[in-house]
Amino acid sequence: MKTYIFKISLLRSPKITREIEVLENISLYKLAEVIIDSYNFDFDHCFGFFSKIQENQYFDSEKKYELFTDLIEEGENLEPTGAESVKKTKAKDVWSNVGDKMMFLFDYGDSWQFIVELKSFGSKDISKKYPLVLNKTGKASRQY
Repeated sequence: MKTYIFKISLLRSPKITREIEVLENISLYKLAEVIIDSYNFDFDHCFGFFSKIQENQYFDSEKKYELFTDLIEEGENLEPTGAESVKKTKAKDVWSNVGDKMMFLFDYGDSWQFIVELKSFGSKDISKKYPLVLNKTGKASRQY
């Protein structure tokens, strides 16, 4: 099984980065949880992944995956966004090539925007427990 090594950076503070390694079949939901945990945030808001990186254009993304889609499928009375599921979609279904990027938007109110870039592929090491935070650069902002 392959691993994916991602560089995560805050859109507004690109020097605050995290490098994480995950298994290729990780769901976007779990990937979001790993990202948020690596910045020491509480995983307590809705989120989405968007192919358009521009700050005010991400909702027009060709490819988008949002927790709202899963909540609707679970019976929540929400307006559909046209996005795909974060719980059913795997990282390997979104990132194909080194250099591929997505915007990860966490907390639609406070609008924490991260760039998730595929840096490289690796091979699963049975002696390691994934996901792994490989590197932290810069002090994370306070969530609240």
